[in-house]
Amino acid sequence: MENTPTFFVRGIPVYGEAILAPMDGFSDWPFRSLCRRLGSAMSYTEFVQARDVLNRPRYVEEKLAFDESERPVAFQLYGDDPDEIVEAALRVREKGPDVIDVNMGCPAKSVANRGAGVGLMRSPLKIARTFRKLTAALDLPVTGKIRLGWDDCRSYRLVARIVEEEGGSLVAIHGRTKEQGYGGEANWEAIAEVRQLVKIPVIGNGDVRNVADIRRLKEYTGCEAVMIGRGAIGNPWIFSGLDREQVSPEQVRYMIEEHLARSLSFYGPRLGLELFRKHAVGYLESFGLAREKRKELLTRTRAEEFLELLGEVAVGAGSDLTPVPLLAGERES
Repeated sequence: MENTPTFFVRGIPVYGEAILAPMDGFSDWPFRSLCRRLGSAMSYTEFVQARDVLNRPRYVEEKLAFDESERPVAFQLYGDDPDEIVEAALRVREKGPDVIDVNMGCPAKSVANRGAGVGLMRSPLKIARTFRKLTAALDLPVTGKIRLGWDDCRSYRLVARIVEEEGGSLVAIHGRTKEQGYGGEANWEAIAEVRQLVKIPVIGNGDVRNVADIRRLKEYTGCEAVMIGRGAIGNPWIFSGLDREQVSPEQVRYMIEEHLARSLSFYGPRLGLELFRKHAVGYLESFGLAREKRKELLTRTRAEEFLELLGEVAVGAGSDLTPVPLLAGERES
């Protein structure tokens, strides 16, 4: 770890310039904790609906679980009601996060079309009320993650200013509109505009696919750090400064086994393997498997069968690695 912080979130030092983005269904504890160990500078949880925190607290327990080694940890909330968001933030505050982050960027129709996620960016006054209430009620930093807005309402400049003026400590911006989703090209110029507009730290997000892109985005925009989403799936080593082609089949196999072990420990044998498969798709690209062999691996219903077949595949890919013992990966309190 570096001795000098890269930036601060209010008084919290952050060491490093690359951070795993909060991705629903991907940035869970098993994956997030591995990325943090490999060099991701912070941990953002998957987003949690404020209403679920208040009405279904047990439902959100897994999404908010974290290890002490992951700090600083940001709990990400979303919703369309300022009072609900504040009440939910006060509730999850008891779990000991370092930061509360408000999601204003999710483009999913089920979220945005009811006024949450990027839907909130159509209501700047509601954003102002949310941050004013949050920063008054909480004794820890409050941050926001935004997009450019909508094609007909690109409110990112205004929203970034509101976050800062109402006491927010950081803004992360994905350089795409709601309609773009995750397609097209991210607008790094807009990220640079936000960096010039506000004095709080800015994290840039969008089109970071390799290690060189981290430096390019920082130099182009002047932002303090970079968020990596899809570029980290199948390549968590990006946080250690390695592109995928620099990672050996042996390293990939070891990571598959460790990631799977953490998933099984966290979710249990059936769900753990099921939820791991979407990560396995990315990892397995290293082995250049034929479609049928890949399908055979991804349809295994027992972890032991998956690992046995993986060993055969690894040997076929030129790996002479001896079996790696599974790591328990038990989460801490």
